[in-house]
Parts: sequence; structure tokens; C-alpha cells
Amino acid sequence: MVVATPDAELEFEPSEPRDLAATLGFIRRGRGDPTLHTAEGPGAWREVWRAQCTPEGAATLRLIVDGRLVRAQAWGPGAPWSVARAPHLIGEHDDWSGLDALLAERDDPASSALARVRRRTRGLRLTSTGVVLEASVAAVLEQKVTGVEARRAWRTLVRQHGERAPGPAPEGLTVMPDGVGWRSIPDHDWHRAGVGPQRMATIRRVAAVASSLDRLSEREPTALVSALRSIPGVGEWTVAEVLQRSHGHPDLLSVGDAHLPHVIGTWFTGDRTDDAGMLELLAPWAGHRQRVVRVITSLGVEAPRFGAKATIEDHRGR
Repeated sequence: MVVATPDAELEFEPSEPRDLAATLGFIRRGRGDPTLHTAEGPGAWREVWRAQCTPEGAATLRLIVDGRLVRAQAWGPGAPWSVARAPHLIGEHDDWSGLDALLAERDDPASSALARVRRRTRGLRLTSTGVVLEASVAAVLEQKVTGVEARRAWRTLVRQHGERAPGPAPEGLTVMPDGVGWRSIPDHDWHRAGVGPQRMATIRRVAAVASSLDRLSEREPTALVSALRSIPGVGEWTVAEVLQRSHGHPDLLSVGDAHLPHVIGTWFTGDRTDDAGMLELLAPWAGHRQRVVRVITSLGVEAPRFGAKATIEDHRGR
């Protein structure tokens, strides 16, 4: 594939080989996500195209794995910002040494099992996109609906109201709307996408302060957490979902999720549990709880299901 000269580029060698699928799959909103396309090699993502609505403007970012090297190329007004953030996007900021040491120190079956899985998933890191609005909109769309419904709404709204990704982007790659764009979507388009008045209003409120959230994102996460929690319709679950992606937060848990506690309980004990049970099970790994969750969920662990599948599997709390 012949690619036009990028507006910005960077080549770097990660501290350890990266598993882009395990790391960036966390920000992919289903296989039809119009903001992220992949070229998949044998058992791995060897090339990733990502459309970004950055604080500097729209951008197309291309990541290419070439042996131990990663090449980042970008086009559009947000190109310099995108390549500068590329190491963070693939988790180069994310230091697992503390968790590794903790697992080595502890002498119990759960720690031993986690250490074994960790050794098999060393390419996994917590991504840090640096883009708060994207994570916020996607999280609000997932409030109290199935994942299928949320992903469909994301695809519909981004394709209809986003813009074609700049540069030589793959067909269909689309930059999501900026703050003004999300606020400008008419009510009937939200309705057609299956988004009710409450989530629509919450996204509009988040979009109205998008530039302020961008500024706060450059500071300690505490300020951003406070700002997000001050927005009506944004609660503990949504804040955790946002910072897990925008900042690669290593400890925040999605308390209020209807599925995650059952997965964690099943992995540790063989039985489903609730939020309180999940917090108790993860307490020994305070400071690294989100890392432990990602290790466990990377295995594709499924909780025992009872009753209607949709009411158990994909519903999200606010």
C-alpha cells in the first residue's frame, strides 16, 4: 500500500514488545467501530488506523509494528499531537513492575494464578488516549443498555455526524464529532440511533465543557474526576470507564457494572458476586486493581449466567 507523506511521524522502540490487540482493543467499540481499523497479522494487530478528535483538531493516526519498532504516522491538524501521544496510546507510560513485585511477594493460589497469566500476557498494557470527550461519549452511550445497543448507537452517530478521517485513511474511517458537533445533533437523530433523552442530555452537557475537560486532563486525574462528577448524569461507573481509557488509570474500577463483578467473582472463587464482593477480592492489589481486571478479562472469562442473557451480560450502571 502506497501511503502519502505524513504530516507528522515518529519511530520508537517500546520497553517491551506490545500486543496492540490486547492494549487497543479496550478502546474499540465493536468490530464495526468507524474510528478504528486494523490490519491483523497472525495472532496480532500489525497495523492500526485510528481517527482521533484531538484537542488540536482531527487526525488520522497509523501505527505499524515492525519487529520491535513501532512507527507512528499521522495526518491532519491533530497530527503532531497524535504522534507525540502514540507511546502513551500503546501503554509505554504504564509501569507494571509494582504489580509484578506484589505478585512475586504473595504466596497464595490467586497470586500464583495471576502471575502465570501475567507471564503469558506481557504485551498487554493500559492505553492512555488523552482524549476525554471520546471516552465520555462512549461511556454515556453504554449507560444502562446492552453493549450491542451502545455500539450500534456509536456507529450510527459517528458515521452520520463525524467527518472523513484526513489523509490516506482506509475507506470508512471517521473522526467523531467535536464538542460543538455532538451538541448540534438533532433530537430525531439521537432517537433513530436508539439513544433516549437522558443519555442525549448527558452527552450534550459533557460536550459543552469539552475544552475545559481537555485542559484538566493535563493535570492530576483528581481534578478531572471532580469535573466529570459535577456533570448531571455522570456517576462513578462512567468516570471510571472514562479514566481507564483517557488516562490508563491503573486502579479505578467500574463499580456499578452488571457483568464485571460476576466475571471477577467467577475467576477467583468459581461463583458470581456483587460490587462489594468484587472490591473485597481485589483489595490485595490496591493501586493495581484495573491492571488485575484487565489480566483476568484478557482470558475471556465468562460468568455463569442465569435467566435472560441480555439482562446479565451487557447492561451498564451509570
